Amino acid sequence: MVLPSCHMALTRDSRYLDDDVTYAGVRGENVQIPTRNPRNYVDAMTASTGDDDVVIDGKLFVASDPNGATVMVVPGSLGVGPNHEMHAETLVRNGYTAFVLDPFGARSVSSTVSNQVQYSFAASAYDVLAALRVLAARPEIDATRIAAQGHSRGGAAVTIASSIHFAGAIMGDGPRLAAAYAVYPWCGQQFADPALGGTRLRAIIGEHDEWCSPQEVQSQVAAMRAAGGDASIRIVGGAQHSFDRHEAVSFMDEARVCPNMPTTYLADDGAMIDPIVGTPDPGLTDLDTFMAAIERGFGQKGAHIGGEGDQPAIFEADMLAFHADL
Repeated sequence: MVLPSCHMALTRDSRYLDDDVTYAGVRGENVQIPTRNPRNYVDAMTASTGDDDVVIDGKLFVASDPNGATVMVVPGSLGVGPNHEMHAETLVRNGYTAFVLDPFGARSVSSTVSNQVQYSFAASAYDVLAALRVLAARPEIDATRIAAQGHSRGGAAVTIASSIHFAGAIMGDGPRLAAAYAVYPWCGQQFADPALGGTRLRAIIGEHDEWCSPQEVQSQVAAMRAAGGDASIRIVGGAQHSFDRHEAVSFMDEARVCPNMPTTYLADDGAMIDPIVGTPDPGLTDLDTFMAAIERGFGQKGAHIGGEGDQPAIFEADMLAFHADL
């Protein structure tokens, strides 16, 4: 993933909110999510003045024979796509209530592929917890059995939303994610204290991912485990970014990525720690760290995307196995 550019693929021709969508025989219900547009994690973790409030939305699919667990699907830089819809349908078919979050439509964003700073990564993580708050209040949902499954940028969001520091600041005594499934997540921003609390986390990423660093994901999961968290990782041999897609692997000349940039750690209050200076700065933003990485020569152009062979099936099996413990 990740600097101002991410992978390219087909985007929706219409806003997800306006589509009449049915998965596994279940018609989706539009649900509104009051959230925010904080400029960075410090802003996200402090009280809102109301100036950055926004209402996003998604669709809820309550399985006809529900097993009691709910999975929130959080898309990446292209918004809600065919792979996210496919996974939601698979989940509903297997008895899960599924909620597909659309963080883009209400923000008038069609894609963050060419500009990742149209809204912050902190806002993406805030969206996850805002959706959790709304879902947990619904009578048909068990607030103790809600998982978030995020892809790429969405994977970064569900990982941050699992932090005891971020979730504690946003949710207070409210509900927490029971589990987080981070799918080829960007882990370029991590809390220096990686404690998860009670959230169970699993990351899955392709061995040859050129958008996100598999080694960075490994390091974050190892740090979570060392801090006592229930965290695991799977590396899928030979796989590229978005290997869960039923799309042939292709090379994108226009892609601009920076998987090997130094990790930006976050202090307990969310302040970014410049990797060169080494001290927290509450004023730093995504743009500051991304531009610094590019100026230091970490930008690359061109990367692969797509799935091949049995990779989508490997992903589906791993997804269902993880959520089976909800």
